[in-house]
Amino acid sequence: MKILITGGGGLLGQYLNIELSTNNDILSLYHHNIGNCKDFKNIKTDITDSSQLEKIFTGFSPDIVIHNAAVSNPQKAVKLDTKIVYDINVNSTKKIAELCNEYKAKLIYTSTDLVYAGYRGSMLKEDAKLIPISFYAETKLMGEVKIQQTFDNYLILRVALLYGFGLNHSINHFAEMYDSFKSNKKVKLFFDQFRTPISLNEVSRVIGKLCTIDLKNEIINTGGKERVSRAELGELLCDAAGFDKSLIEKISMNEFWETSRLSGKDIPMVADVSMNIDKLQSYGIKLKSIEESIKEILNVEL
Repeated sequence: MKILITGGGGLLGQYLNIELSTNNDILSLYHHNIGNCKDFKNIKTDITDSSQLEKIFTGFSPDIVIHNAAVSNPQKAVKLDTKIVYDINVNSTKKIAELCNEYKAKLIYTSTDLVYAGYRGSMLKEDAKLIPISFYAETKLMGEVKIQQTFDNYLILRVALLYGFGLNHSINHFAEMYDSFKSNKKVKLFFDQFRTPISLNEVSRVIGKLCTIDLKNEIINTGGKERVSRAELGELLCDAAGFDKSLIEKISMNEFWETSRLSGKDIPMVADVSMNIDKLQSYGIKLKSIEESIKEILNVEL
């Protein structure tokens, strides 16, 4: 298949480049950092440039578009002008959906678990209450709505917290945590915020599998099998890598939020957006445990 990947130079995008290039003809779009896009067919582009997007669709005519480009987390979103975030996360998503409709391409959109209400209980299903409390999550949900209003040949993936090692320039909290443990430095981790995290390796395989399934007009929780806190994820890493678990300083999410609020960096916090993944698994997709995934990550690293 011909697969167009937006955000190909990002944290997840680089893993998608590797996974999807094996059996497909991919074109990877990047903005600032090329990352491993240099190893594949690529175009440097600004996804807010509608005319450039139209030229890319005309020239490549994709069968599937994986729309992964975004202002990708609440911390980044609060540092930018709201108009810029809205333009990237909402307007560009609408334009890409319209082009997919025009060119008869399936759209796979990576949304976030943060669209859910973080106080409604655990292991939330796809029909659970949606109350995004950060501007980032609000724009990702708006992206979902724009897609649904445009056409029905889509899969919306509400992706959980990602862990693993970033490639090239890309970094994430898991890698920073690993480096700190390795240097025998203490790490503060929430004991009262719960997610169903999924590794970068795993989610790229899941998306690859979904590309091969005749499926559309679906919203799918895309996370791991286990509900854990940030502190528990850190403990699992320590167990797998042989690090000292006493390096973990367990803190309250509310304590961190109050500190950030007083410092003028008011980033809303969710207590529990762990997701039920029965629907995802019903498509025959088998997932590794967190322990298995971390061992896979460490084998690559070591």
